[in-house]
Amino acid sequence: MNKVDRRGAAGERVLRQIADRLTPAAVAMTGVHDAGTHGSAVTGAGLEALMAGLTELLPTAGGAADGPVSGTVFKVERGPAGEKIAYVRMFSGTVRTRDLLPFHGPGAPWPDAAKVTAISVFDQGSAPRRDTVTAGRIGKLWGLGDIRTGDTVGTATADTTRQHFAPPTLETVVAPRHPADKRALHLALTQLAEQDPLINLRQDALRGQTSLSLYGEVQKEVIEATLAEEFAVEVDFRETTALCIERPAGSGAAVEIIAKEPNPFLATVGLRVDPAPAGTGSDFRLEVELGSMPYPFIKAVEETVHETLRQGVHGWQVEDCTVTLTHAGYWARQSHSHGVFDKSMSSTSGDFRHLTPLVLMDALRRAGTQVYEPVHRFRLEIPADSLGPLSPVLARLHAVPRTQAVQGTECLLEGEIPVARVHELERRLPGLTRGEGVLECTFGGYQPVRGAIPVRSRTDHDPLHRKEYLLRAVRRVAGHADGGGSATGRSPRG
Repeated sequence: MNKVDRRGAAGERVLRQIADRLTPAAVAMTGVHDAGTHGSAVTGAGLEALMAGLTELLPTAGGAADGPVSGTVFKVERGPAGEKIAYVRMFSGTVRTRDLLPFHGPGAPWPDAAKVTAISVFDQGSAPRRDTVTAGRIGKLWGLGDIRTGDTVGTATADTTRQHFAPPTLETVVAPRHPADKRALHLALTQLAEQDPLINLRQDALRGQTSLSLYGEVQKEVIEATLAEEFAVEVDFRETTALCIERPAGSGAAVEIIAKEPNPFLATVGLRVDPAPAGTGSDFRLEVELGSMPYPFIKAVEETVHETLRQGVHGWQVEDCTVTLTHAGYWARQSHSHGVFDKSMSSTSGDFRHLTPLVLMDALRRAGTQVYEPVHRFRLEIPADSLGPLSPVLARLHAVPRTQAVQGTECLLEGEIPVARVHELERRLPGLTRGEGVLECTFGGYQPVRGAIPVRSRTDHDPLHRKEYLLRAVRRVAGHADGGGSATGRSPRG
């Protein structure tokens, strides 16, 4: 409890109010001697006891320095030359300068890796350069160019995966106020996304738009101010919309065979889509032998599956599904007599990357998908006499109260409300409760959309429309700088 130096400070009264208005389970830490829980930052009162309490009462950092490397990136900043500096909390192992350090983001299907070029370790308020950073320490690492806040370095453990951020539930299009700032806005947003795991970007090259995933209207205001103050870029936002997801409604399968119409690519890909339990994300599995096809081709299929699932039948991210590779085939490296390797006669990773979206979207379409909207669990404290005027407003906003308790002049409501309606409730609440209403919301999951199904504009070449997709894919294959032939220009062979 801070600011005990202020006139009128009354610790006991505050504790009673906490128990009355927040929770009766509040504990007065003054029962622990010298814990330093009452003090003043201005006068310094209680600071020595606070520091002593932190070191004595809080658990110490564990982990073995000779164990497997495992840590979490909790901050990313840019150095004077624009280089990335990752702040890492080490839970296990030792990282050394010049180590090739693997790292991966939450839910990433495969890890990245980069060489550590320099290390600083925090010690007694400074961060001197060191050759290593060990378990239990916090260090700054240079050289990890693609790393982001929230990434795990080394091996994922219970410590590195313990922190969990709820997914963003809102989305808006952000545009520079001055068209000349378009590139500067892109660079600024990219840098902010590297530093903050709560900022997600979606680039729409077809329409020249950038969409920003959000947690609420306040975050939008913070981002706007940050862009103006730190990057000198003024922006405007479009209307905020709910960020839905798609889930498979059933199972579906599709296959395209090499050298068999209508498949124009030198690849065989068969995929089956099955529903998975809610909250499990997407998973890729093999039903073919791992050695039946070169690993780079299998990896190309897996990477393209995860990329394609970002936009389902209705344009939303597909979650909670299992995608299984059921058929695979290729043509080995071949050439004409005494000639060099000929891509028009041999399969390449590009064949699998171009064919996989067609097969996967065909399987998804056969399985069918259902669109789900995000919902929040709400906790609403209001004067008891405000319940009457508030109830019809909650009904119009599709809020569903689950529990209701009246204690004296206060009423507590708990339930669920669609995320798209939360801002309207926040706007209406002060007038309906004389300014006394208190609303708390947390992510509560997803529920099926009622009414018209929302459709999200696609940012890819839309494999749902085969003819247009193939025209663009053929153009890209034919334009490769390495001289690869057109996908439709290859002669099928039996």
